[in-house]
Amino acid sequence: METNTTPAQRRPARPPFDAEKLDGLMDAAGLDVLLVTSKHNVQYLLGGYRFFFFDRMDAIGRSRYLPILLYPRGAPGKAAYFANAMECFEQELSPLWAPEVHPHYWGTLDATAAAAAHVKRIGLESARIGVEASFLPVDAFRALQTVLPNASFQEALGPLEQLRAVKTPTELRLMREASERVVDAMLAVFASYGPGVAKRELVSALRREEQSRGLTFEYCLPTVGTSHNRAPSSDATWELGQPLSLDSGASYEGYIGDLCRMAVLGEPDRELQSLFDEVLAVQDAAMARIKAGELGGAVQQAGVDALRHSPNRESLHFVVHGVGLVSHEDPHLTDAGPVPYPADDAGRPLKSGMVLSVETTLLHPRRGFIKLEDTVAVTDSGCEFFGGAGRLLNRGRL
Repeated sequence: METNTTPAQRRPARPPFDAEKLDGLMDAAGLDVLLVTSKHNVQYLLGGYRFFFFDRMDAIGRSRYLPILLYPRGAPGKAAYFANAMECFEQELSPLWAPEVHPHYWGTLDATAAAAAHVKRIGLESARIGVEASFLPVDAFRALQTVLPNASFQEALGPLEQLRAVKTPTELRLMREASERVVDAMLAVFASYGPGVAKRELVSALRREEQSRGLTFEYCLPTVGTSHNRAPSSDATWELGQPLSLDSGASYEGYIGDLCRMAVLGEPDRELQSLFDEVLAVQDAAMARIKAGELGGAVQQAGVDALRHSPNRESLHFVVHGVGLVSHEDPHLTDAGPVPYPADDAGRPLKSGMVLSVETTLLHPRRGFIKLEDTVAVTDSGCEFFGGAGRLLNRGRL
């Protein structure tokens, strides 16, 4: 048996998540043990820990980073974390809760072999093992099948997403920070740039503004003028009277701030203001339905109903989705959005602490791309804006 480099007397006393809830979700899904391999779910189950070296990449040598957290249902005392060799330094500073932490591995197969050996060691070689199929490399899965021929492997995505659906107070704070800093960065860009600035320059400026606020820049989908093209690598310029949209995602300690804000150079004409107000009306109609206990599908339907009464309904698109460590995570309220998944939560009541992204897009044939995307936390009495500034038409620098 490999030695555990984490002194038992220094480890946290219990898992930093709701183990009883996870056990119940695993039981309902028919799972005996989890092998968690996605960086976001490993981070969640380890209480916010994310190994800095592979925060933005996975490839190393001829393989890739593959963290594996092994969690047996009802037996957190038998859990183990199989980590990269360099994670030993992190454990010296702040040990994790898992009873066994093995920072010895450099690729997929050595980490997988160690995890499979642990499964055998705790007597679960014939168990029903939950894996994240989208986050488990083929070579690792084949190795598991070879070493554990009597085990059955099942998808564990659902239980893990449901575990994360209601955010803790710490998660809500991080999401509020992420959202407010993204919006603050956007408003700084709007106020600093004027006629003739190219899209690529605006995106570079937003990247700098987000990074200066302690965010990890993920992406920006910009549009200017009458174009619907959202590619950042463009020399198209922002000119007087034209709208600009910045739709950006940036993360703060792994949690995503994903919002869209609009600006115009000069005063908007009556038509542009009216089009923006249509988008705003759809947003507000949907958010007026958000509160704990409301069916998730009713919120989506409220936006769709408002859209149907809009003069430009044929060019409008609306969706509401969960957001947290992942964009478009639980709750899943519609199967008609741009990202394909079933509407598993449309008939379920929203819960206080869930976080939703609400977005309305108008693809106008003459005036261009007009969008708002807001982030809100569900509360018992309604919803709370995260990054609620700048929701109206902002002004560029003249």
